[in-house]
Order: sequence, then structure tokens, then C-alpha cells
Amino acid sequence: MSGTDNGAALRDLLPPDARERLATLRLADGVATLVFDVAGLDRLAGDKLEIAVKAALRGAPGVREVRVALTADRGPAEQAAQAATIAGPTRRIIAVGSGKDGVGKSTLSANLAIALMRQGIKVGLVDADIYGPSQPRLLANEGQRPEARDNKLIPVPSPWGVPVLSMGHLVEPGRAIAWRGPMAGNALGQLIDADWGDAEVLVVDLPPGTGDVQLTMVQRYKPAGAVIISTPQDLALIDATRAMSFFEQAQVPLIGMVENMSGYVCPHCGETSDPFGHGGAEAVARSMDIPFLGHVPLDLAIRQDSDAGKPPAAGDTPQGKAFGAIARRVAEWLDQTA
Repeated sequence: MSGTDNGAALRDLLPPDARERLATLRLADGVATLVFDVAGLDRLAGDKLEIAVKAALRGAPGVREVRVALTADRGPAEQAAQAATIAGPTRRIIAVGSGKDGVGKSTLSANLAIALMRQGIKVGLVDADIYGPSQPRLLANEGQRPEARDNKLIPVPSPWGVPVLSMGHLVEPGRAIAWRGPMAGNALGQLIDADWGDAEVLVVDLPPGTGDVQLTMVQRYKPAGAVIISTPQDLALIDATRAMSFFEQAQVPLIGMVENMSGYVCPHCGETSDPFGHGGAEAVARSMDIPFLGHVPLDLAIRQDSDAGKPPAAGDTPQGKAFGAIARRVAEWLDQTA
């Protein structure tokens, strides 16, 4: 197949809207380089276009890498914002994601941040669940408001030593946030581009699924890696594999998988039962050849302490040690990939 035929074949694999905006396409030594004219598109639409193109060409014959460039005239404000991002401090972002709601993602994010801090890492926590923020309750700083300096938010301190920013700090408690995707993406930018001081790592508590906030995250801020959490149930695991596929398509490394609600120890008789199953997430991690980071038990103390703003990872209880073990594996991954 000639180079021209190769290019034509790849072009036919693209979504129709991407073909219309394609300026050039070149395939050489297994690297497909595509340039698109995105004039008139906002940043979020451009992000979605790039994700769709990489997904469409992933695994195509003769393609081992896809490189996408988006071109359009940029105004002074956007150029200044990009320059500020490039000149800003380098921080590694750990995204905590899940395929669905209610699997313990926010609890894991808060406890992972605290456990990493206890291991000597300077950590900040971003509550990117724009529509359902819960970190202010988990970290016991509800009702506090962040200050601003030089047009940047200053994270809110927590009693546990980890600074945090959340939409829960910016809106009235209990108020519904009814925003379209671009507004949610802009809100995420304000939280991540805040004045995080000397923080080396930002743990980002993502909303469930693979929507606009996730797209903005992977395209604009490129996490160093992602941690996926799931319960052992089959339905939760199916959604978790979708989340893993999303990060793989975005070329974000998977740090590993955590199984939550994994086994219940009766406080009266000491017998262990598995109301949600056991080992499902570990089996999925093994089948997808990614690390399994650990189990978090189904424990009443975790729920009670979390509701009271006392994250288990801040103490040396068995529940706290479970989060500490997960954090050690994440810290080891950060060291190995530094």
C-alpha cells in the first residue's frame, strides 16, 4: 500500500466532523501525524475532537502512535493563559476515577491525599466533582471560603494538613449547580490553576463517568497517572473498565485499581462476609495487566468517620492502615516514574 493510499485509508477511519477539519495527514515509520483547523471551536470541543481522532486510529494497521495538532488563531488572552501554564510550577496530577457513582471515589481521594502527606509528600486535593462536591465534608472545612491572590484561588486548609479546593467552597451548601459542560471545564481550571504553593502532587477527585470534566482534565492538564476504584459487583466493574479504557485512549498511565467495600467483618462475632462479592476488581486488574493497589473493607467506622470529617487515613486504625497501604504503592509508582 502506498503512502497516499495509507493516508486515505486512515482518513476514512476518522469521524465525519474530523475529516471536515483535517488539514494534513502524514504516516511515517508508524507515526500518524494529523493537523486540524479548529478555528471557531472552543477548547472543550477541540479536546473532544482530539480524543475522538486518537480513539478512531488506535490500533489501525501500520499505526503505533498518533500525534494530533490543533491549529487556530489565538487571541492575546489565550496566549497569555497558555504562557502562564507553561511557566507555572510542575506538579504531578493523580486522577482518581470510577465508572459510576457511589463506589467510594471521594473517600479514597481524601484518604489517599492524607496518607501520601503522612509519607512526606507535599499534597493538594482538588474536588473536581463539580456537580456533587463532597470533600469539604470529608475534610471538615465546610463553610470556609477560599481567598484570592493575583487572580488565583488560595486553597482552603484542612485540619489534616492537606489543602483542598472544591466547588463546595464556592457555592452555598446544598445549592444545585446546573452548568453546561464548558462551564464545568472552566471551573475545573480555576481549581487546578490555583495557588498551590509548594505542593508536589495534586490528587484530583473526578466525577463519575467519562464526561466533560474528564476530557478537560486529560487534555489541558495531562495527569501523571490514574487510580481506578470499583466495588466487586459486576455492574460496577463493567463501568470501571470503561473508565480505564478512557484513560488508556487519552494515553494517561493507569497506576492501578482499588477494590472498595471488599468484605465485611461483623463487629459482634468477627465473621467475615462478602455482601458485594470479593476479588472482582483484583481479577479485572489482573486480566488487564495493571497493578492491584489493595482492598478497602466495608466498614461502618469508615462511613461514620468520613461523615464526621475524620478521614481514617489520619489515624493508625486498621481502616487507616488499609488506605496507607494503597498510598505506599502509589508513592512507589511516583518514585519509579519520576
